[in-house]
Amino acid sequence: MIMSHLLAALALSPSISADYPRAIFHHIQYPSIFASNNMIRCLAKSDSPRDSLVLYATIRRNRIDQVNNYTFPFLLQACSKALGIREGTQVHTHIVKFGFIQDIYIRNVLVHFYSMCRETENARRVFDENTQFRDIVTWNAILASYARDAQIDDVKQLFDEMPERDIISWSTLIMGYVQGGQLEKGLECFRDMREKGLIPNEAILVTALSASAQLGLLGHGQLVHSTIRSLNFPMSVTLGASLVDMYAKCGSIDLARHIFNEMPQRDVCSWNVMICGLATHGLGREALDLFERFRNEGFSPVNVTFVGVLNSCSRIGLVEEGRHYYKLMTEIYKIKPEMEHYGCMVDLLGRAGFVREALELIEKMEGQTDPVLWATLLGACKVHGLVDLGQTIGNKLIELDPTHDGNYVLLGNIYAKARRWESVVKVRRLMVDRCANKVAGLSLIEAQGKVHRFIAGDREHQRSAEIYNMLKVIESRLAEAGYSPDISPVLHDIGEEEKEIAIRAHSERLAVAFGLMVTKLGVCIRIVKNLRVCEDCHEVLKMISKVFCRTIVVRDGSRFHHFNEGSCSCLDYW
Repeated sequence: MIMSHLLAALALSPSISADYPRAIFHHIQYPSIFASNNMIRCLAKSDSPRDSLVLYATIRRNRIDQVNNYTFPFLLQACSKALGIREGTQVHTHIVKFGFIQDIYIRNVLVHFYSMCRETENARRVFDENTQFRDIVTWNAILASYARDAQIDDVKQLFDEMPERDIISWSTLIMGYVQGGQLEKGLECFRDMREKGLIPNEAILVTALSASAQLGLLGHGQLVHSTIRSLNFPMSVTLGASLVDMYAKCGSIDLARHIFNEMPQRDVCSWNVMICGLATHGLGREALDLFERFRNEGFSPVNVTFVGVLNSCSRIGLVEEGRHYYKLMTEIYKIKPEMEHYGCMVDLLGRAGFVREALELIEKMEGQTDPVLWATLLGACKVHGLVDLGQTIGNKLIELDPTHDGNYVLLGNIYAKARRWESVVKVRRLMVDRCANKVAGLSLIEAQGKVHRFIAGDREHQRSAEIYNMLKVIESRLAEAGYSPDISPVLHDIGEEEKEIAIRAHSERLAVAFGLMVTKLGVCIRIVKNLRVCEDCHEVLKMISKVFCRTIVVRDGSRFHHFNEGSCSCLDYW
């Protein structure tokens, strides 16, 4: 009896080696069902979960009555951990054979097992077999199965059909939306949940913060943060890191820094988030200082840490420091470079003029080279006027991805800078012949409690007429300040006037015009753009910040730009 109770105590341990429970079990001459079930449970939790099935088979050979309704959930847990669909299906057969299929707890574990094995159809079959034997756990298990399969429409339909919902139900729906890329719907569900008076768990808060960070919209993230504060939620390492990440990616690096400094505990992930955040805001020196502090406090960097460090060097052109940290990563910490590390180094070397060194680094890479690296090098050729090398790389990129319009634009701009107009015309024609897909510029701005979207040349907004009138006001005042448009980024076979019109209707300009209309003087205008800001728009935003006395923060496809009093935080090095 003592041995059996000792086994029961060990079975409750979250993780345990199977050796000790196995030794105890072997000392029991005639194990009871209670002892056998606890031994199965110990093995199911171990690193060898299939051993529980071997034990079950042995018990079945010796005594037919040595099973009850507690046996099968432990066996199914073992099958879930081992992703043993064949073994789990056999256990399902035994559940039916011994008459336990109507046990609601066993049915719940069955649905969970099929869900873990990505067998959603089988999970649904168990769920639908007998509607009398369901509880909220059953509903949550089938919700999780569809969410795991990224079938979010089915998740929402089932969620709406649920007779009752708990925090797990809401968590599954919110996570399903966010993991499926439907970020705003996920945040909308978070708001609905709060309006119904439910208290979120940490997983929901972290998911909502992640959605806000990906969108880059500060208001959404601040709503989640206010929920954390109002509920006096304990600041765990995970929650703190998520807040730092959200504020950094939403353009408020000062608040990110404040949260980081106030965190009671930090892990490697927390430091990585802060280092990477500082890097994307162009605060390279501060990021490197933080990295040294990180090392001095006894932490060991991982590959993500060095992505942030090398990115910090790249953003502000610290070539020697970049070389030093790359060597530190590979030779001291023995971290094998990944694509992100190569990307940072190619960008750093290329923009600083060490194009040949960047090319050698790419050529020494193991495996297939990512086209993004060649595109980065092509951008460096444009900056430094390396026409011949740019032509070689540009043609290589076009062959690798003939439908990507950015490669044609970069190559065309290299030719235009060298005044090789015939080559520019050829690239234009090739772009049309290959049917290159142009990725539409999309900018978001959060204002008046809503997210407003603008596409280049967009006239769909309900206040479109006012926005274009504001653009005219902006153009007039900038012209008085000496602005003249740079139409070189427009690689279309249209006249000069049409090019000026096209560039004036870029999505970020529409968003800024709207921001000037609807926000008060002194309020920062925050914009998120999917593509890199072009040179002309960058110049325009600097001038707007000075002429209209406004701070503008733009998160583009590459980094953050803080425009204030006619200058940008990137110092025109981007």
